Amino acid sequence: MGELTEKIKGNTNEAIGEVKQQSGNPQTRREGREQEVKGKAQQLKGEVEGALGNDI
Repeated sequence: MGELTEKIKGNTNEAIGEVKQQSGNPQTRREGREQEVKGKAQQLKGEVEGALGNDI
């Protein structure tokens, strides 16, 4: 179940990050980039968990 949870969290963070990057506020754009990177890391974690059979 951890694999699916991490992938969902990752997709959500990526989507929110992409929206924030469309902002006119430089701080919000920076937060959006950071959130998008966090989302990609969460998705990668989910893929690793899936490959290892959720044993980590």
